Amino acid sequence: MLGDAVNRHIELYQSMGFKYKVQAYMLRSFAAFAESRAERFIQTDTVLEWARSAPSIRQRYDRLLTVRRLACSLNAENERHQVPPIDAFGHAPKRRRTCHIYTHDEIDRLLQTAAQLTSRRSIQPVTFRAVVSLIASTGLRVSEALKLQLSDITEDGLLIRATKFQKSRLVPLHATAHYGLEQYLSTRKRIKTIEKAVFVTKRGRAIPYPTMNQTFLHLARAAGLRRGPGLGGCRIQDLRHTFAVRSLEECVGDRKSVARHMAALSTYLGHAHVSDTYWYLQATPKLLWDVAEAAEALHRGGPQ
Repeated sequence: MLGDAVNRHIELYQSMGFKYKVQAYMLRSFAAFAESRAERFIQTDTVLEWARSAPSIRQRYDRLLTVRRLACSLNAENERHQVPPIDAFGHAPKRRRTCHIYTHDEIDRLLQTAAQLTSRRSIQPVTFRAVVSLIASTGLRVSEALKLQLSDITEDGLLIRATKFQKSRLVPLHATAHYGLEQYLSTRKRIKTIEKAVFVTKRGRAIPYPTMNQTFLHLARAAGLRRGPGLGGCRIQDLRHTFAVRSLEECVGDRKSVARHMAALSTYLGHAHVSDTYWYLQATPKLLWDVAEAAEALHRGGPQ
């Protein structure tokens, strides 16, 4: 059965540390589509017909690429599995969303807006202000911040457990970030809950990711940093990009010191490779000025 082969493929990827949730959903959907036609092997025409039913060009390509990986694997065992051409829908659309690099003033406006979410008696303003502050000052992934447990707060920093590829890491905190977290925890004690999550709602439950995202969009619009619903603008994930860019702006020295800084930043952010950290970087006037100075020094024959 094709479904059995799909399940083995999914289990293999997940055993290697990949979450593989979206891909698993797509592969099982394709397997059900193919088996409804009594097909035991992957057929190119079936793959393309199933992929074309996706609502967008990007999703069609993602469907094709996901099933194609499965087909390549199964074809090595049995050539009756056909491998669809990778360019059946043309080349993949290459898009890199322009990240919003926050200024200090914009972050202050976000925090001030969070403080006015509801009445002072509610923990909601304090909680969302604390989450935004922590992500901005550490570059944590949103999911990492929301999954923090009380036991993950140590004297040496935050213990980030089993994130991407099931890797854990220790994130040291600046004294100001540590103080801000302590202030939040003292307020959190007012909430009667057995929940061990650090950041909780006014009902004492861990904050779901969709709730955090929707609340941030509300904050950004209220602070004048984002347009109305359905329109583009800054995202909460951009706080992580901002942390990476601003930390690089503070790096002063020659190429070797920049290389060391990048290695340290990559480890701090929880990336498997330094190249993954480059994705978070974006040109800013400060960085471009540093590049221009380095280029001028190189032209003069001095140290870069």
